Amino acid sequence: MTHQVTLLMSGFVTHDVKRFIVTRPEGFEFEPGQGVELAIDRPDWRDERRPFTPTSLRDDRVLEFTIKAYPAHEGVTEALHTLEPGAQLLMSDPFGTIQYKGPGVFIAGGAGITPFIAILRQLARDHELDGHSLLFSNKTPADMIVEKELRHMLRERCILTCTDEQAPGYASRVIDRDFLSEHVSDFSQHFYVCGPPKFNESLNDALKDLGAAPDLLVFEK
Repeated sequence: MTHQVTLLMSGFVTHDVKRFIVTRPEGFEFEPGQGVELAIDRPDWRDERRPFTPTSLRDDRVLEFTIKAYPAHEGVTEALHTLEPGAQLLMSDPFGTIQYKGPGVFIAGGAGITPFIAILRQLARDHELDGHSLLFSNKTPADMIVEKELRHMLRERCILTCTDEQAPGYASRVIDRDFLSEHVSDFSQHFYVCGPPKFNESLNDALKDLGAAPDLLVFEK
């Protein structure tokens, strides 16, 4: 089913990521971590549907999306970033395999944090954040999405890394097998992985190599 939603407001959360607030269709339900397809409701864009993850809570009266623009692609994300309040979007029903299964480690690369934002916010709302941790990799500190909120929620269990720039408070490392072995002591828990395809593949291989059970790995298939 396709829903028409209205953009209510938008604003930057980093230099190239915007927060979009849109109307929520009556009866629309989703689980934190699930995605939808969005398209701009204009003749030249209606067939250009792309997957995005709501970052709002299950019971919010509006929907929030946190979307990074990729100007080099000259595509949907760049066009979304130019929209003004009142613009109409087309939205699909929710789908996806990234859903909360139980306490564990969230591992994100770049915009791959977005499915986890809704999950972590819901856990915080339900006072169930104990037993969870986050490993989050970006190129530079300026690329960190909702960094203050993540640090506030998870405290010392929020470990942030930068691959292209050194800065206090960030590990200057890639998240790889060695990094996992240093920062994770229990490989019998759930692991939630989301990032670019190569990131997902290499992290899932590393986790299995370190003893994580395949049925405890949660990622977009």
